[in-house]
Amino acid sequence: MEFTAGGRLEVRITHADVGKRVSVRYVTNAGDPGGKFTDAVGVLTSWDHAVVLITRRTGETVRIAESALVAGKVVPAAPARRRGPAASFEELARATARGWQPVESEALGEWTLRASHGFTRRANSVLPLGDPGLPTDAALARVRDWYGQRGLTPYVQTSTGAEGTQELLCAELERRGWRAEVTAEVQVGGLAPVGDLDADVSRVRLARDVDEAWLRRYNRFGVAGPHVLSLLSSGPSVWFASVPGTGGIPAAIGRCVVDGRWAGFTAVEVDPEQRRQGLATAVMAALARRALDEGASAAWLQVESDNAGARAMYERMGFAVHHHYHHYRPAEAAGR
Repeated sequence: MEFTAGGRLEVRITHADVGKRVSVRYVTNAGDPGGKFTDAVGVLTSWDHAVVLITRRTGETVRIAESALVAGKVVPAAPARRRGPAASFEELARATARGWQPVESEALGEWTLRASHGFTRRANSVLPLGDPGLPTDAALARVRDWYGQRGLTPYVQTSTGAEGTQELLCAELERRGWRAEVTAEVQVGGLAPVGDLDADVSRVRLARDVDEAWLRRYNRFGVAGPHVLSLLSSGPSVWFASVPGTGGIPAAIGRCVVDGRWAGFTAVEVDPEQRRQGLATAVMAALARRALDEGASAAWLQVESDNAGARAMYERMGFAVHHHYHHYRPAEAAGR
C-alpha cells in the first residue's frame, strides 16, 4: 500500500469520507515505545469523539484513536468478485431471498420483515435492502414490536464486503446496542464446473417434493411442521437430492433452487460416518446438471464462516466469497 506524497506519510481522509472505503496505517498502543505500525482496509463507518471506526470486509470493526493515525486514503470500492459470475450485491441478495422464502412477510419501506415460526434466522429476520421510510430508531422500534408480537427474537440481516453492502447500517446497529450473532459467507461460482465435477451421480435421486426420509437427514428442527415444509419448498424451481443410506435415512441430501441464471444450493448434509466419500460432491454435481438443463449458468451458496471443512470443499469446486452477512440482535435478547 502506498500512502506517501512527496516522500511523506499523509492522512488524506476526513470526516466527510464516512461511508467510503479507505485504507489506513496506524500505530498500535500509541504512545507506547512498543507500538507497531499496522494497516486496516474497509469502510469508514464513523469518526466521532476522536475515534475512527472501520468495518472490514468480514464485518469486524476496528477502533482506532484519531491520534494513532499515521496515514490514510480513500481507495476504490471492493471488487464484486475475484472469480466466477459477476453480480451486484442487491441482485444476489434478492436471489438468495427468493430461494428461502418466509411463511410471513411485511414491508417496512424498503425493508422486509420476515417470520417463519423461528425456523432459521434467514427466514426470521429483517432484510433491509433500502430505506425503511422511518428514522432508524423508529424503524428498529417497529422491528422489535413486530417480532415481539410473534414471540420471536428481533434480528436484522446485514451484509458487508462488497460494493453496495451495509457497513453503515452495521455501525448504526452497534451504536444502538445490537450485536452480530452469526456471520456467514455468500459464495458464487460458475455452474458448469460444478456439473462437470468427477462424481458418481448414479446413486443420487432427484425429486420435486421433500419426503420424510430427506427431512430425517436434514434434522434442523424437532417436528417438521407446515412452516418447515413451506419454506423448504419455496422458490421458483426447487429440487431435492438424496443418496440412499441405511435405516431409511439418506446418506446425503441437498437442495437446489433454480431462478433464472442462478442456481442456489442449500441443505447439503452428509451422514458423519460417510463423509470424505464424495457424497456431497455427487449431490452438488447432480443438482448442478439439472439446473444447467433448466438454463441456469451461475451458482450461489451460503456457509457459516467458521465451517472450515465446508468452505474448503466449496473452494475446490470453484466457489469464491462474494460478501459476508450477519444477523444482528439487541444485546438484551441474548439467550432467548
